[in-house]
Amino acid sequence: MTTQPVALVTGASSGIGKSAALALAQKGFRVFGTGRVTAHLAPLEGLTFLDLDVTDDASATAAVAAVIAQSGRLDVLVNNAGIGSAGAAEENSVEQARSVLDINVLGVIRMTNAALPHMRAQGSGRIINLSSILGFIPQPYMAVYAASKHAVEGYSESLDHEVREYGVRVLLVEPAFTNTAFEANIAQPDQPLRVYAQQRRVFEEYIAESVKAGDDPAVVAAAIVAAATDPKPKPRYPVGRTARVSTMRRLVPAGIFDKQIRKLNHLPA
Repeated sequence: MTTQPVALVTGASSGIGKSAALALAQKGFRVFGTGRVTAHLAPLEGLTFLDLDVTDDASATAAVAAVIAQSGRLDVLVNNAGIGSAGAAEENSVEQARSVLDINVLGVIRMTNAALPHMRAQGSGRIINLSSILGFIPQPYMAVYAASKHAVEGYSESLDHEVREYGVRVLLVEPAFTNTAFEANIAQPDQPLRVYAQQRRVFEEYIAESVKAGDDPAVVAAAIVAAATDPKPKPRYPVGRTARVSTMRRLVPAGIFDKQIRKLNHLPA
């Protein structure tokens, strides 16, 4: 068994996951990064790639087993793999919503269930779940995605109370819009309706502008490293403007906050 700390980062082929994996490697971790198919990826110093489909129970179990087989331990699991979802709630079928939730919520649960027995056995470990600013505020035309991140928030905080006595912490990193390929990978509505078409186009412009002006993935990676290494970790690590919005949500009267959400999304008052 190695004494070097070991991290497993899901969705590490690009964007936040890639930045986080490299940042953890620079911090001294042995890092395993995952993607659905990794054979085509260029080698990265300090990073070992594993194939993983977070929607498959056996794949999740096999990925964690591969880490344990190669290193004998797992100290940090970063549940980063996820997918965006756009369109009015009514425009997303139940099947489409199920697909998003299978990745964003059940994927987190699958990976956590696979990792927890090893962390409990070694008496230590941290599970870092990528939430979002949309884990605690609404976002019109992203209802399914917001629902998935709200679910990750509740799951993580509840689980943290269950496993803390075994030396394991479950922590949240909450980015705002980040300058990645997120926009290009958003699942589009599978049953679009004419009644929402104009506002959907407004939303798409808003998201494109927000992503372009968003935080660098390295900023989010720094928060993930902090969550992995802080001697006394915080339950939540808001990133960028998330901290400001979180404070507003707590302190600003509900009616004013509601009006601001509608104004930002160019919705009628």
